[in-house]
Amino acid sequence: MPLVTTKEMFEKAYAGGYAIGAFNVNNMEIIQGITEAAQLEKSPVILQVSAGARKYAKHIYLTKLVEAAIADTDLPIALHLDHGESFEVCKSCIDGGFSSVMIDGSKYSFEENIAITKQVVEYAHARGVVVEGELGKLAGIEDDVNVSAADAMFTNPAEVEEFVTRTGVDSLAIAIGTSHGAYKFKPGTKPQLRFDILEEVGKRLPNFPIVLHGSSSVPQEFVQMVNQYGGAMPDAIGIPEEMLRQAAKMAVCKINIDSDLRLCMTGAIRKHLHDHPDHFDPRQYLKDGRDELRAMVQHKIRNVLGSSNTL
Repeated sequence: MPLVTTKEMFEKAYAGGYAIGAFNVNNMEIIQGITEAAQLEKSPVILQVSAGARKYAKHIYLTKLVEAAIADTDLPIALHLDHGESFEVCKSCIDGGFSSVMIDGSKYSFEENIAITKQVVEYAHARGVVVEGELGKLAGIEDDVNVSAADAMFTNPAEVEEFVTRTGVDSLAIAIGTSHGAYKFKPGTKPQLRFDILEEVGKRLPNFPIVLHGSSSVPQEFVQMVNQYGGAMPDAIGIPEEMLRQAAKMAVCKINIDSDLRLCMTGAIRKHLHDHPDHFDPRQYLKDGRDELRAMVQHKIRNVLGSSNTL
């Protein structure tokens, strides 16, 4: 089975009241853990690559690893560029075999965002690739994305129709209170998603796939595991999983997950090396990291995204 686009995935997800997980990948073990979980849960999956991942692992290594995952699992997999910062970056990924790209023009004015997004859409659609755009700014830090809380901005529902119509994007990432990275909210605070904005966007864009970035829930068991075995992570509160499940039942068809994966794998590896200080073979500790990650992704698919048994 070749790579697929997200078009059919999102149509089924919107109709079925669930979301597709878009999991960031950086190496072989992460790709294996995610796709093995999706295979066990009988769920489609999106593997997405950030600018940082392309710098770390190189474009060609990541695409070949994803090809291997498709051959191994026979799953419908979309390969997506996360937060493409320019037309040139998006073009490189389109030309390099990605089936989906995101152009993040949220740092620009409304008109400039439309212009660059439309440019990417025209190039991508001519080559059978789908495009995600973004309106609004999420706070937080993750790879090359760095937006302060002061600069964060909720999506204005009054702008979404014009943006989608003029650009021709296939999906739209919106800002309703999620946040990039692991350090989302301080203990004692109560994260809230603006479901009123999501509901209004859904009314203005009926049957149109909406995307949530910054949707990791920061599981405390892995924060504690990281700290217990040599880390120094501050306490943080993520997005409650029940809120993400509610969003998936509405217009949200794609939920991005990255920080949870990093915490999970790092915690498992640190525990392994603590319990087995004589081990020096990467296959030993990376296997533990992969196994924990697979279990977490299964949980997300089954209990948060709701995409189990949808193939």
